[in-house]
Order: sequence, then structure tokens, then C-alpha cells
Amino acid sequence: MTVETTLIHDLAAHTVRRAVVSTMANNVYLITAKSTGAQILIDAADEILAIDKLFQDAANDAQVPTSLAMIATTHQHWDHVRALAALVAQTGAPTAAGADDIAGIASGSGVATDLALIHGGTLSVAGIELATVHLRGHTAGSIAYVLQDLVQDKSAHASRAFIFSGDSLFPGGVGNTEQDQSRFTQLLNDVQERLFDVYADDAIVLPGHGNPTTIGAERSSLPQWRERGW
Repeated sequence: MTVETTLIHDLAAHTVRRAVVSTMANNVYLITAKSTGAQILIDAADEILAIDKLFQDAANDAQVPTSLAMIATTHQHWDHVRALAALVAQTGAPTAAGADDIAGIASGSGVATDLALIHGGTLSVAGIELATVHLRGHTAGSIAYVLQDLVQDKSAHASRAFIFSGDSLFPGGVGNTEQDQSRFTQLLNDVQERLFDVYADDAIVLPGHGNPTTIGAERSSLPQWRERGW
């Protein structure tokens, strides 16, 4: 099997790498702190060999040896946790997920979550700090993780948010709510109030499947999404 990983962001204090795994084209993200070597992996979706390749390719991203400090899961759906048990067994790393999805993750993967996350909290390891944003609707406990770092543009260093949105926000709309209008309304409200009303247009959205987008690219479509109902 040929495994490809990509360095998608080389930031002032962190790197972000991505592997695309399985027939579901899940994105697995690895954040590395350049100063400490600590790493957070977001969504151990599948293909442990691809995840191992992420670690190998990130080995020189820090000034010191790298080490996985946390496995964070965006939500409980089966396609986002298929390699979770294998990765925990291999690394011994602790796990984190939204409080309302912990039972589902345990049922689907056999892994007990070590750290229950809530809205407005912080997931921290040495050199990495992620804001936790609870987005209800795709699942009850879906969590988006937000990294802030400096990006070099043509004129100066500018701070930017990187939103790991799981399956709650994609280019072109919010995640699947199975034609349940109450769940759709809840998810769209949360996405609007907790992401679009908080983060600037240049914030980069890194979804659980597919290509990235920005808050600015999607902002004008919010009324259209609400009107169409999905």
C-alpha cells in the first residue's frame, strides 16, 4: 500500500500534516509543536500504517524528538475511530472527545475516553493549545478543535485560526443531520454562533473529509443553507 501524507501548514510554532485514509476519504490530522515535539492527532480514522507514516514524516518537524501526547476525536461515528484502538495500543497515548459522544466512541471502538471535552474549554499539551467548540447536530457530542498560530504573509506575520471541524462544517454546508430539521437547525445555529460569529474570514476550516475552506468563503452562504434545510 502506498501511503501519502502532506504537510499542509508550516506555521510559526506548529506544523499540520494530513493523511487521507479509507474508502471514505477520511482526513487524519497531526499537529506538532516545533519547540517541544509534542503532538496531537485528530481522528484516528483508519489505516494504522498511514498514521504511522504521518509520525515518520513529522519526525523532523520539531527542534527535539517528537512524541504523541494526545489522540483527539471529533465525533463518535465509526469511520472516524476505526484505528483508535490500534493507535492507543501502539502508543499508550491518552484520548479526548466530546462528553456526549464518549459512550458512542466506547461502543464503536472499545476505547474509553480519558478526557471529556465541553464547549469553551481548552485541550492542551506541551506547546499545543486547542480551543474546544461543541457543535451539536451531526452527533450530540461533536467537537471542533481550533488552533491559533502565526502565518507568514507577504508583509508581516499574521495570526490565523485553524478549525478542525470534523463532520460539522464542510465547503458548501454543514454536516449530515439525517433530514431531522431540529438537528439541522441546532447544528446550523451552533456553527453560525460558535464559528462564524467568532472567527475571522481568513480562518481555515479543515474538515473530516475533503478539501479545506475558509470562514470567509462560506459566510455568505449561511442564509442559503438555512433556507434549503440541509
